[in-house]
Amino acid sequence: MNISYNWLKEYVNFDLTPDETAAALTSIGLETGGVEEVQTIKGGLEGLVIGEVLTCVEHPNSDHLHITTVNLGEGDPVQIVCGAPNVAAGQKVVVATLGTKLYDGDECFTIKKSKIRGVESTGMVCAEDEIGIGTDHAGIIVLPEDAVPGTLAKDYYNIKSDYVLEVDITPNRADACSHYGVARDLYAYLIQNGKQATLQRPSVDDFKVENHDLDIEVKVENSEACPHYAGVTVKGVTVKESPEWLQNKLRLIGVRPINNVVDVTNYIVHAFGQPLHCFDAGKIKGNEVIVKTMPEGTPFVTLDEVERKLSDRDLMICNKEEAMCIAGVFGGLDSGSTEATTDVFIESAYFHPTWVRKTARRHGLNTDASFRFERGIDPNSVIYCLKLAAIMVKELAGGTISSEIKDVYTAPAQDFIVDLSYEKVHSLIGKVIPVETIKSIVTSLEMKITNETAEGLTLAVPPYRVDVQRDCDVIEDILRIYGYNNVEIPTTLKSSLTTKGEHDKSNKLQNLVAEQLVGCGFNEILNNSLTRAAYYDGLETYPSNRLVMLLNPLSADLNAMRQTLLFGGLESIAHNANRKNADLKFFEFGNCYYFDGDKKNPEKALAPYSEDYHLGLWVTGKKVSNSWAHLDENSSVYELKAYVENILKRLGLDLHNLVIGNLADEIFAAALSVHTKGGKRLASFGVVTKKLLKAFDIDNEVYFADLNWKELLKAVRSVKVSYKELSKFPAVRRDLALLLDKNVQFAEIEKIAYETEKKLLKEVELFDVYEGKNLEAGKKSYAVSFLLQDESQTLNDKMIDKIMSKLVKNLEDKLGAKLR
Repeated sequence: MNISYNWLKEYVNFDLTPDETAAALTSIGLETGGVEEVQTIKGGLEGLVIGEVLTCVEHPNSDHLHITTVNLGEGDPVQIVCGAPNVAAGQKVVVATLGTKLYDGDECFTIKKSKIRGVESTGMVCAEDEIGIGTDHAGIIVLPEDAVPGTLAKDYYNIKSDYVLEVDITPNRADACSHYGVARDLYAYLIQNGKQATLQRPSVDDFKVENHDLDIEVKVENSEACPHYAGVTVKGVTVKESPEWLQNKLRLIGVRPINNVVDVTNYIVHAFGQPLHCFDAGKIKGNEVIVKTMPEGTPFVTLDEVERKLSDRDLMICNKEEAMCIAGVFGGLDSGSTEATTDVFIESAYFHPTWVRKTARRHGLNTDASFRFERGIDPNSVIYCLKLAAIMVKELAGGTISSEIKDVYTAPAQDFIVDLSYEKVHSLIGKVIPVETIKSIVTSLEMKITNETAEGLTLAVPPYRVDVQRDCDVIEDILRIYGYNNVEIPTTLKSSLTTKGEHDKSNKLQNLVAEQLVGCGFNEILNNSLTRAAYYDGLETYPSNRLVMLLNPLSADLNAMRQTLLFGGLESIAHNANRKNADLKFFEFGNCYYFDGDKKNPEKALAPYSEDYHLGLWVTGKKVSNSWAHLDENSSVYELKAYVENILKRLGLDLHNLVIGNLADEIFAAALSVHTKGGKRLASFGVVTKKLLKAFDIDNEVYFADLNWKELLKAVRSVKVSYKELSKFPAVRRDLALLLDKNVQFAEIEKIAYETEKKLLKEVELFDVYEGKNLEAGKKSYAVSFLLQDESQTLNDKMIDKIMSKLVKNLEDKLGAKLR
């Protein structure tokens, strides 16, 4: 939010420089990102002076140019060639001298000595638009006769520099969304630092109802969404340009002036944080303003000429016949003040933050009004700002205040009562702060002390401090004004030794696995836990009715909690592939969230919700590319399988004690799952379906593995690391070429082999697969290697042949295998 340094000084008197002010605001929690010197007119009219045209004759080589001599107040008159049709001798004009920079939007040009049609020109007589004080280009500026030649244009037009402070307002600081709100905090800082300061705002004592010629009734049908609504009429206004001072104030903070009536409302929202709206009273049919909701689907055209379908939860400001404005968010196309307006109805209200926020998100609107209403404005400023607006409209646009203030509210806003213990203040801050200092800080922040004891205070916190309703909130306020830097860092550290818990063990293993994966060329990614619910439409593995939906999502792309890490990884792959980086290996640790409607329990709100911690792996693109020593090679699902098996081994799991089987679901085109013997799934991995890849616009195959980290930790809980001496006796390798049916998997061979010989068989490896020519239809050939080793003796041929014969027989009996 842009804060004007000079505007700030209207509410609190201080002598800090702009940079010192920025540092002070940052120290009390209003972080100021930058300080910029600005002028109300770009360039500040530097180099422009008031001149007097002494002579003016026609240019001999042009039918529209004139040669003038101009007195600039000092030295000899200068010769300037001017093309304006209205230039004449005796005029007082604005002259851009040599070296002056003039701006046209973002473009800048410098006035130089030049020859125009053979005649020398040493300056330029300027029009309004050329120096930025207006838009007229029909002719040069002609000043009144009392203008003095030689006067600097910036002095004549009273152009002053100001400084704009870029203050970052955090969502909890709704009270600081205005110049006066920032001034309140700055005042507390000044008082705490021993500086003399006063806090003031304009008086509205001059507000007076002059007649009752324009009485507009107000009805509030939905007091939950609108606890307080007020309005007043001003009759006989003249809508025109605002005076220069008001336009300059708004331009400095980046607000475009529109007309005197609208500019008053913009001034007040940035001055005091109270959004207002000025209706054309002539368009309020039935002379009645009704605050209510409209039926679901009602069409309404907003000020940006977009037709929107209203929800029955959108609060509307209506007249007798139709809606005029979306309350607290955006005006209707035909509701505001124009040059044809003669009577206005000024609205000032307090709308419920939740209603405004949901409406603004629903329609994708974010305005200065909704920004403040949805965070919570000061309910006690509604009438003050309405009176000030009426006074300013009358002053700037004329007219008379022609009705009583229509003030409709359910109950007066109440202060937040907070009991503050000195002991808790000292405990949370970590320093004993004098009681008088605490009292001084809370009172400077406009908190009233309603009761005082030796142990603490009872405070009435004003309702505009929506973020201060507990004692710890008050303590935070005390600390930020006292100064974080004034709390000394202790020289001793108090700690207690604890045993390692489950989280410590999990973190250790996560780091172990992460290092292993990084060593294999993986990159770690971190995706948002919020995801698009539409990803889950039609899925049975992750049904959409198990999604944890957000009640108030920021957008349709972030409206649910993820059930799987898969989609976030596919988004990351698509993002990289679109930027010419298609060869990828990713891994991610993260929570997945689930909703089970059958577990709903009125007494336990969280009963239907659960979460699991998962590890996801993604492999896509080429395994080897652009290598002089190796042909390009695509990644494969077998590569992913090796990574998964290595993770399981690294965690200490014995693969022989796990159950590996085929997995069929709509996520994978082909996949395997890994379970414990007790049936708990530890991992699943495979080839992602083409349908999903197409939805993410990914061309390459993607191989994905999902490991349930929580179940893995349970599985390794009982694992104990043991070791034994390496065998001194040689191992023996025997190879078999097996002819099998196509549907037989290597895992079945491996399983039968280990069941056949549990003691001496150490490894079973597949080193070749062949299908095609010279084989029977429906058959394939596996070349399998078996490693045998006895740790107590050297194996002889008889022992080896006996084991291999038994192996071959079991493979023939159970799988129909034949030796080739």
